[in-house]
Parts: sequence; C-alpha cells; structure tokens
Amino acid sequence: MISKKREIVVDTETTGLSFKDGDRVIEIGCVELIDNIASGRNLQIYLNPETKSVSEDAIKVHNLDNNFLKQQPKFRDKAEEFLNFIKNDTLVIHNAQFDVGFINNELEICDRPKIKNEIVDTLFLARKKFGSGAASLDALCKKFNIAKEKREVHGALLDSMLLSEVYIELLGGRQRGFNFTQEQSALKEKKQRNAIKTKIISVSPEEIEKHKKFVKTIKNSVWSNQDY
Repeated sequence: MISKKREIVVDTETTGLSFKDGDRVIEIGCVELIDNIASGRNLQIYLNPETKSVSEDAIKVHNLDNNFLKQQPKFRDKAEEFLNFIKNDTLVIHNAQFDVGFINNELEICDRPKIKNEIVDTLFLARKKFGSGAASLDALCKKFNIAKEKREVHGALLDSMLLSEVYIELLGGRQRGFNFTQEQSALKEKKQRNAIKTKIISVSPEEIEKHKKFVKTIKNSVWSNQDY
C-alpha cells in the first residue's frame, strides 16, 4: 500500500510581535494537506491570552479584541487537541521562526515539550524562487493570482488556507507531478500515423480510358475483368 504524504499548514495570530515580551497566541489555524491537496480537515482554535491584553495595533490586523478572547479556552486546555492534529507530520509555515517561537513558548508555559516536527518555511521557498522581492503572503497571493476577497482582516485559519494554495504554487503548481507519458505517447503515435498516410492521387477519365486500351493489348491480363 502506497503511503500518502501528510503536511499541516499552520498560522497563528498573537497579541503582539514578541513572545519574549510576554505576547501570547490567540488563534491557531491548521489546514491538512494529503499529497499536496487540501483534504478538507482543518483546525481552528481561539485562545485566551490570560493576563496579556491584545495591543491596539494587533486588533487592527486580526480584529480579535480582549472581550471576545476572555471567553475562549486557555492554550493548556487546547494543547492536546492541537498536538493530536499536527502529530509528527511536516508543518508548512510562512516565516516559521515567528510562529514556531510563539507555539513553543505556549508549550513551555504549560510544561510541555517543544514541537520537533520537520518545518517547511514558505518564506524561504519564496526567497529561493524569486530572490529578494516582496514575499509576504499578500504579495505571493497576488503573484499567483490567488483570490483573497474574503480576507478583510488577518485570520489564522483563513491565512492557512491561502498559504496552502501558495505552497502548492511554490512547488510548481497542481500539474507539477502529473505523468505526461500517456499523452506524449498518444501525440507520438498520431504523428507517426500522419507520416505514413497514403497519398490519394486523382485519376482523370482520359487516363482510365488509356489504361483500358493498354490492358486489352496484354493476353490473359489479370486486369481484364477489373471494375473501374
């Protein structure tokens, strides 16, 4: 049985920019990919940042305010659900250092070991593919013509969905692994058939009459009874 490759696209929203300054994770979004195709299995968790309030600048980015977040579970209460979803599979993250740093900080706070999953950083892939140009998620969506009309504000799950499409494009698009052998064989066969097609030559009535007269001069000719 052929095993299928499972990857999890992950994004987070946070109270601010630095967990070292006490900022916390307030949303985690995960999208499951099986052989680079979204399976439809997603995970979205909103989290209570406990004693840390969301900065005004952060609220402008993701629109998650303190009143809403106070009603959400704490990370320690959702850690098992998150870890069970990602398992030991590869994580696909844009600017992975940021998100992984925050996630590991949350795990450390609740006395859990840091994640050891293999990480694919799409920011690194984009830099490798396009050089030093703009490589934000918005810029990559624009480059690959990925629609993001519903994205009025940032959201971890929505951004994970967009990133899953960007990731597939960075790998070469949905057609990259397609086997063209059958199509190429069919085209080759068609060319061969066209090359050996019999050329049809039209014969005039005058030429047919000349041929009939010529045949009559040959004794016991096999063409004598030919129906023209």
